[in-house]
Parts: sequence; structure tokens; C-alpha cells
Amino acid sequence: MVDDLSKQAGLSLWSEHELLVLEFTGGWRLMLDRPDCVAVLESAHEQHPACQVLCFRQGRLRAWDSSLLLFLRQACDWADLRGLRSDLSQLPLGVQNLMAMASAVPAVAIRAGAEPARDLLSRIGRATVAGQQKNGKFIEFIGQLTLDCAAFTRGRAQYRGKDFVVLLQETGPQALLIVSLLSFLTGLIIAFIGVIQLQKFAADLYVADLVGLAITRELGALMVGIIMAGRTGAAFAAQIGSMQVNEELDALTSFGISPTQLLVLPRIFALVFMMPLLCVCANLLGMLGGMLVAVVLSEVSVLQYVNELQYAVG
Repeated sequence: MVDDLSKQAGLSLWSEHELLVLEFTGGWRLMLDRPDCVAVLESAHEQHPACQVLCFRQGRLRAWDSSLLLFLRQACDWADLRGLRSDLSQLPLGVQNLMAMASAVPAVAIRAGAEPARDLLSRIGRATVAGQQKNGKFIEFIGQLTLDCAAFTRGRAQYRGKDFVVLLQETGPQALLIVSLLSFLTGLIIAFIGVIQLQKFAADLYVADLVGLAITRELGALMVGIIMAGRTGAAFAAQIGSMQVNEELDALTSFGISPTQLLVLPRIFALVFMMPLLCVCANLLGMLGGMLVAVVLSEVSVLQYVNELQYAVG
């Protein structure tokens, strides 16, 4: 049978010189009642006002769980408020380790006025300050990037040529399929919408002008920009973000390597080199999709479409 002592949370309290000793007995579990921490300590402090140290002892402690930790936390907070020192060295090692972990993270201080503002002017002010902070970080990044570009032109940039070749592969050939597919479908849709309307005026041939001008002036570059921002840009952000979480960027900085020169600069150069080529491919595939619709749905031949396209798009 289990001893009755293990079923009750007991506490003995006395003073030794400058020590206010609290000795635990029995079982300290959440399912059992425990003494009121503040009331016990207040009464003991009134009886022994000269005590400067709050000392906890294991005594005949049979079993414990979070109930003991909650009591100790309240007691330590009470001692801190009154300028007393807490001594946990005579408690079980597990209790000491858990209390050290609990006290390692400071409590979040709730400042007066920290609650979200309700009036319109305060919300506008907070949004303005937040926007200025974001703009400041963006300007700082642009300035650092400018300095790194200047270092690159002088041949002092820290980057790896092999990484740059891999980035060219990722931003160029690997993105060509999705860019070509969407550009082809875009040209096809524009031509399909245009040829239906132009057939009413017997002007099927001018679908080449419509597709050529729309793709080369606006939609080709726009589609490439959207695809590269959503595909390649998001991949770059995820890579660098994971390196930031894993503290790899801090490691590079500690070794004297600029993360912007090593990671950001090659990716920007790869995009600068590959974006014009992808735009050319997008324009060609978009006009090819328009030609397919014009030839199939109208009486325009391939030669007529090509000639009109050359006349419309200089």
C-alpha cells in the first residue's frame, strides 16, 4: 500500500539565522491540494522579518510534478519582489533543471498603451511608422547591393563561378518550359478572342497585328516577370530564408564573407542575363500560338500571317 504521506502535500517552515527554510513533504501532485504559497510566505515573513534567503529543502518529498514547480515559481517571484534570495540547491536535480529552464525565458512585459490603438489617427500613425521602417530596410539593402556591384566591377566580389553557372541553369533553361507554355496559351487566347470579332468585318488578317503588338509590347515581358517572380524569386527567397533560420548567414559573416556578395549578387546577375532571352522566347511562342488559331479558324495562311506580323512588329 502507498503511504498516506505520499498522498498529501506537506510543508514545514522555520528560520535558521538569516534563512527562511521551507521543507517539502509528501506528494506534490496537481490532483492533490497544496498550501497557498503567498499566504504561507507572508505569514512566515511577518514572524521572521530578518530573514534574507528563502531556502527550499527536499525533506521527505515522496513524489512531485508540475504542482511543485508552480509553487516554487510563485515563491521565487514573491522573494524577488521583496528583495530576498532564493536557494534551490537542496532540491532534486530535476526540479532545479526545470526551474532553470522556466526562468531562462523572461516574462513579456506588458507596457502601458501597448494594446492596439482604436482611433483612426493612431492607426494611421502606426502604419506610417511601420512603412518607414520597411522602406529603411529596403533602402539599406539597395545601398548594400550597390556597394557589392561596385566591388564586383573592381574584381573584389566574393562569389563562386560554379554557383553562378548553376543559377544560370535554374533561371534560364529550367524555366523555359513553363514560360513557353504560358506564353503560347496567352497568344492562342488573344488570337481566338480577336479572330471571332475580326471575322465580322472580314479582317481576319489583322489578327496578326493584334497578337504581335499585344505580345511584344506588353504581355510577353509581363508574363515572364510574373512567372520568374513566382517561380524563381520565391525559390531564391526560400533558400536564403532557410539559411537565415539555420544561422548559416551568421556563419558566413563570422568568416568575413559577405552574404549579399555570395548569395544575392549571383542570383541578380543570373536573372539579368536570362530575362531578356526568356522574353524573346515568350514573344516567339505567343505569336506562334496566335498563328495556330488564325490558320485553323480563319482563311489566313501561314505566309500571310508571317508577312503581316513582320509589317506590324518592326
